[in-house]
Amino acid sequence: MAAKRCGGDQDLLDWVGTDISASIFHLLDHPADLVCAAAVSRPWRRFVIENNLSKSLCLRLCPEVATVAAVAEVTRSPPSPAVPVSESERDFRIYSNLAGAVVSEPRNPDVAIITHCIGASSTDQFPKETMEHTLDEDYIVNFRPSYWSSGGADNPDEPESLTYRLNHDICIVDEIKVQPFEAYFQHGDPIYSAKAVRFRMGHYKLPRGSESFVTHKDENKMVNADKNYMWTYTSPGYPMLQENVLQSFKLPRPVLCIGGVVMIELLGGVQKQKADDRYYICICSAQVKGRSLSPMFMFDISDPEGYSILKYLPNTKDLYAKDMKQDDTKESLEWLSLIARYNKMNQIAVVNALMGPLFMNEYDVDDVSDDDFFE
Repeated sequence: MAAKRCGGDQDLLDWVGTDISASIFHLLDHPADLVCAAAVSRPWRRFVIENNLSKSLCLRLCPEVATVAAVAEVTRSPPSPAVPVSESERDFRIYSNLAGAVVSEPRNPDVAIITHCIGASSTDQFPKETMEHTLDEDYIVNFRPSYWSSGGADNPDEPESLTYRLNHDICIVDEIKVQPFEAYFQHGDPIYSAKAVRFRMGHYKLPRGSESFVTHKDENKMVNADKNYMWTYTSPGYPMLQENVLQSFKLPRPVLCIGGVVMIELLGGVQKQKADDRYYICICSAQVKGRSLSPMFMFDISDPEGYSILKYLPNTKDLYAKDMKQDDTKESLEWLSLIARYNKMNQIAVVNALMGPLFMNEYDVDDVSDDDFFE
């Protein structure tokens, strides 16, 4: 397709002017259309790149990208110092591919993507009522009911929260499902639901290796503290029914979860326990539905600066699993580190699917050694 010429050799962009051209390009709402426009001619490509149109489109599709402090492209082979890298060209590639991944049709829709628990705001009886039970598929486990219970509150508006780690750094989340628990062993079979739920997504603020997991009776309340997280998305509130069913909460749009952390906020209780006249919230199942954009996109926290970096790995597009484990000393160390982390998280997801959730202090995804590069 040739660039449109108006008035001899004058390009359409020159003819209508920069401002009108930008307004026209901003009407493109699909990344494939923008990439096609950039392929029309060199002036059109230069216009798209210099005006950051791919980033603008990406921000319209997923506003969460605005919270990323920096982007980086990690190639399989170390970049040659003799070949200068244009930041604007790099950003065009990264944001075009990210926007394309966001709008692409998933091959496996409605996949549960929680890997493990991070922490609960409170727990009544640990470990009998730990939040780990919210990942169990069965209502009864080892001959006892499987559920999490809050610590109880005198105020019915007291909020609670459950925080989970997703299976990869960068995920698209479409839907979250939560099921309140019916205490069939208590008189009247009370259902300890919440008044409403709300969802937050984001990442831990500190560098990798600083995050701990559920290992003791306090369910890591310090780790679960709001100050430790950068929340890049907060959903509207949704009323919860006081019914013992898996309730679906569809998000207004697909949300880009940057950093792989989801918090389920339980906004107030509706049911008192007769034994102590306090409000409790009990949850027997929690699911996050979506899909991973890793390993093409990964996420890191810069140390010691502490800002967030979105990393694009273009060479993972056509790789098979066996290709990611090559013992190739010519590959860049950053590539090897990111792929090793991705492979380990995949292993955990497979084990969880087969055997149930693991306690993460036994299988730390952040503890990646040099030996892991060549497994």
